Amino acid sequence: MLLNITDNILRQLSYIEGEPMLFSSGLFWVLFLIFLPVYAMLKGRRRQMTVFVIAFSLFFYYKSSGLFVIMLLGTSVMDWGMSRLMARTEVRWKRRLCLWTSLLTSLGILAYFKYANFFMWNWQQMVGGNFEPMDIILPVGISFYTFQSVSYIVDVYKGRVRPTEFWMDYAFFLTFFPALVAGPIVRADYFLPQLRENRAATREMVYMGFWLILLGVVKKAIVADYLAQYNDLIFAVDPATGLPGYSGFETMMGIIGYTMQIYCDFSGYSDMAIGLALIMGFRLAQNFNFPYKSRNLTDFWRRWHISLSSWLRDYIYIPLGGNRKGTRRTYVNNFATMVIGGLWHGAAWKFVFWGAMHGAGLAVHKACKPYLGKVADSWPVKSLSWGVTMLFVMLLWVFFRADTFSDSVNIIGHAFSDFSLDYVPPFVSVRWLWLIIMGVIVVSHMLPTGFWDKAGAWFVRAPWLVKLVMFLVVIQLVLELQGEDVAPFIYFQF
Repeated sequence: MLLNITDNILRQLSYIEGEPMLFSSGLFWVLFLIFLPVYAMLKGRRRQMTVFVIAFSLFFYYKSSGLFVIMLLGTSVMDWGMSRLMARTEVRWKRRLCLWTSLLTSLGILAYFKYANFFMWNWQQMVGGNFEPMDIILPVGISFYTFQSVSYIVDVYKGRVRPTEFWMDYAFFLTFFPALVAGPIVRADYFLPQLRENRAATREMVYMGFWLILLGVVKKAIVADYLAQYNDLIFAVDPATGLPGYSGFETMMGIIGYTMQIYCDFSGYSDMAIGLALIMGFRLAQNFNFPYKSRNLTDFWRRWHISLSSWLRDYIYIPLGGNRKGTRRTYVNNFATMVIGGLWHGAAWKFVFWGAMHGAGLAVHKACKPYLGKVADSWPVKSLSWGVTMLFVMLLWVFFRADTFSDSVNIIGHAFSDFSLDYVPPFVSVRWLWLIIMGVIVVSHMLPTGFWDKAGAWFVRAPWLVKLVMFLVVIQLVLELQGEDVAPFIYFQF
């Protein structure tokens, strides 16, 4: 009996391929509840606390990507070493050598694991050879921590950030487990001062963190995962025809459903990450600001995945020249930045197309701004602007979700060509709960931003019994609506 229990515990603590540890899994919360009191006892002793959190973060990453944790450690050692060498010299070529050594190492590793098969396949297509893909496993979260690595070394080179004196401080920043595998992308100039100050979490921070975690669980484990049960059926096209086995109306519902699913999935993860960090006394930057309220693409990208948008702006768009070299160059820089952003999301032409279309859309909006500014900002104009923006964003999400570029085109074409309202009554009768959940998330998204600020403040002030009841209700809803397996976060694949 004891031997079986020990074996089960060891199995749970070992890396299991295809079963990464998720914020929405029971195992994580059991471990976090063990982690938290130890962390609280060590909080006043910064060195011991730093070592403990790094150890937990590395274990968390091990549970997600196995021995790739060694590669993460190697990246942290390389970055820190190069940053310290830069700090010790004023010779320009030596500083540049350190910069490019770190950048080429980090980006080279990312390129191999994420893009080697993609580039080799395209090369073979051009020369007419037969391509056998290499068996490469993509480490979870490699894109996110690589971007943090790049931003740190560039900021140190440009003097925006003082390099950490000790490796442990940089390792803490790079491996911080709430943001490690799916963001938000943490910037050193925002995070490292908090580590140096090492302030304890206030009561308000702890309760606000708990509130954000509950919101994240609702978004991910209740809304996104339930919507996915229907959406997955729509995007599972027939290999023979390349079409969904459903009507155009049902296909359109799946497209709309995925639009809400990806928002709830990713923003839910961000909410949980920010909430966990708050409980630990650290603030992470906001990553979503109700993006589906946007009435143009420029505003959408100021609200969606804010940490990535700002990273692309600061480390790609501005170095390319930004808007400093004329109108035409501005459009080209914008377009190139979004193409790179699309490729960051995945090694496939459908992602390149997704990024390119957003880049083109941003350029069109910038070109039309002088004329749009002359149009009265009436409700019909606002409604039309919102509708056009949402339609554009929604249709491009199909390329994000479908397995191939051709599947994406077929799904969109089928949604419009076979559309009939005759399917509405049977859809409502069968998918009524799906529609209710969709309606709730749409209404909650469209409420004034101040409503959610007030709701969070109310939760912080609420008696502990109210907090407990809300927690139990959320857990019960998760148990009632969950699928057979715990669904991974969509952005884990990036």
